[in-house]
Amino acid sequence: MSDLITADLVRLDADLGSEKHDVIRALAATVGEAGRATDVAQLADDAIAREGTSPTGLPGGIAIPHCRTAGVEEPTLAFARLSPPVDFGAKDGPADLAFLISAPAGGDATHLQLLTKLARALVKPAFTDALRAAETREEVVEIVADVLGTAPAAKPAAAAAPAAASASASAGGAAATAPAAAPAAATATRRRLVAVTACPTGIAHTYMAAEALEAAAERAGVDLVVETQGSAGSTPLGADVIRQAEAVIFAVDVGVRDRARFAGKPLVSSGVKRPIDAADAMIAEALRNADDPAAPRVEGSGSDAGAGSGAGTGGGETWGGRTRRVLMTGVSYMIPFVAAGGLLIALSFLFGGYEIVGPYGEIAVNNTLFNLPDVDALGLDHALFGSGLMAYIGALFFIIGKTAFMFFIPALAGYIAYAIADRPGIAPGFIVGGLAANIFGVVDGDGVGVPATGFLGAIVGGVLAGVIAHWIGSWKVPAWARGLMPVLVIPLLTSIIAGLLMLVVLGRPIGWLMDQLNDGLNSMSGSYAILLGVVLGLMMAFDMGGPLNKVAYSFAAAGVGGAALAADAPELKIMASVMLAGMVPPIALALATVVRPKLFTQPERENGKAGWLLGASFITEGAIPFAAADPLRVIPSIMLGSAVTGGLSQALDVSVRAPHGGIFVLFAVDGVLGFIIALVAGVLVGAAAVIVLKSTAKNPAVAPVA
Repeated sequence: MSDLITADLVRLDADLGSEKHDVIRALAATVGEAGRATDVAQLADDAIAREGTSPTGLPGGIAIPHCRTAGVEEPTLAFARLSPPVDFGAKDGPADLAFLISAPAGGDATHLQLLTKLARALVKPAFTDALRAAETREEVVEIVADVLGTAPAAKPAAAAAPAAASASASAGGAAATAPAAAPAAATATRRRLVAVTACPTGIAHTYMAAEALEAAAERAGVDLVVETQGSAGSTPLGADVIRQAEAVIFAVDVGVRDRARFAGKPLVSSGVKRPIDAADAMIAEALRNADDPAAPRVEGSGSDAGAGSGAGTGGGETWGGRTRRVLMTGVSYMIPFVAAGGLLIALSFLFGGYEIVGPYGEIAVNNTLFNLPDVDALGLDHALFGSGLMAYIGALFFIIGKTAFMFFIPALAGYIAYAIADRPGIAPGFIVGGLAANIFGVVDGDGVGVPATGFLGAIVGGVLAGVIAHWIGSWKVPAWARGLMPVLVIPLLTSIIAGLLMLVVLGRPIGWLMDQLNDGLNSMSGSYAILLGVVLGLMMAFDMGGPLNKVAYSFAAAGVGGAALAADAPELKIMASVMLAGMVPPIALALATVVRPKLFTQPERENGKAGWLLGASFITEGAIPFAAADPLRVIPSIMLGSAVTGGLSQALDVSVRAPHGGIFVLFAVDGVLGFIIALVAGVLVGAAAVIVLKSTAKNPAVAPVA
């Protein structure tokens, strides 16, 4: 394999621009000039996109922009010693050492393990001091090679020792070993902790956090074993190691795999960047929690670990936080079903016309690519180009889309149950969700079905299934039966209990409530419909992808799945209000950064550039960086803009048949002019409001959030 870094990939005392995106593009160009990039623009774009999720500046003047990308075919490391330093979002100031770490999208474990060794070395002062003192590019390459263990064996002992220590600390790029063995008497007095680190890309922060925690544990005289759940693979901590640990540290930005293994352990939880900044404090906090009977703990007990005692719960979690996590888990897994199914249905209408809902079955059964349907005989007056081929494709898209959409409600319930009870809750949750959607099509002789409780039933049923599965998982059972619990006993008993409760007890009341809701929607017109649009707009903007936003979105998306075909169906108008209102916040803030750039920090102005596309794509989360930095001014402003858009959308009778896509599904919009008017009005109001509120502040351009 090629060297991870060569002299051609090093720049010393280089002026690569005044802000971090310039540095990233310059380093990507360096990779290209060295013949290591297949697509320089793709590499730069992917690294900048990763930077947008969270800054990669680290304490001590270090920056590690990184990504997995199709722009390179082999892992590559570009390095620059910056002069002048550039702000990458670290709390202690700008960075003078910048590494661009790029791994191919399907990189093999060997290369990724080298990257993990580098990430661990970056928290060692001796390594960074050597880089600052290097006089030649070749010297930089040698320093990095020492750390990676790829340098020639004949090295002075003084130079080789740090590299060996780093390499052994991260051997395999997976679970780190405990500190070096001590004499038996000393080891007996050392306290024991375990930790899990994980970041979204699993390339750098995962391993740097592990290294920082290990170093802090050694300083504190504590034995610590870290499980790094990163791109280079993960070696799970042994059951004995977990059992002997007094407490656990979760430093993660994603879910912990098989979290139930740690059930009952005192817990310290944070994002993956905190250990890099405050590892000593986290070790001390873990030791305090281990001695405190009232400390937060991983939910469950040691005896039910592995039996599904909670997917994401943790000791000390508030009810509000737990509710948010459970709902967000269900919605996050549900959205792909909604997006794929809804867009396919919208495309089926584009290709086959709205009449395709009638003969789609006949077309699928009786026609092929070599025997296309007769659009005139089937009454498909709006098939694209009057083409039998378009009608055939439209029919198939409709079938695929409706099938995907049928899993929307079961997925919502299934993953709500998963968030409460881990994997044993998934099957019962899906089953209860299927009952909520009457996916089996149960009807009597007159065609009247059992109550379909819709998304409300999915939420209630998912919670019910999760709670029951969690309760059964806590039962004390003989050792021989423990293996049967998560795969047989828990799913079976939970399905029976939750299913009967939904059918016998809860089905009719929730079904009645859904009927009243649907009747109310169908009767809404005039000012009532406008008021509904305003309320939905406020919900979409308030938490930008949080629980209120997702409740409003789920409410609208469920309506699209069962909406009448008429363009003026209230469900389709609600979907339009929700989509338009969700597009407003990122676009309004992007506009504000252009109109009054001095009111915003440099990172916010960069986020504003991305806000145009995020908003246009109906990704409300694009407004979060602004709201996090200045919530009291930003959130009311975007709520006002979204409320205006939601109300105008209803007033102008805009409807949309696709549940996602923003401006890219204009083909599915009825009332395109009203769509544009409502969007522009809300954006202008939101941008004006945030400019006015920030202009009244003494220091509107607050410090960027690290």
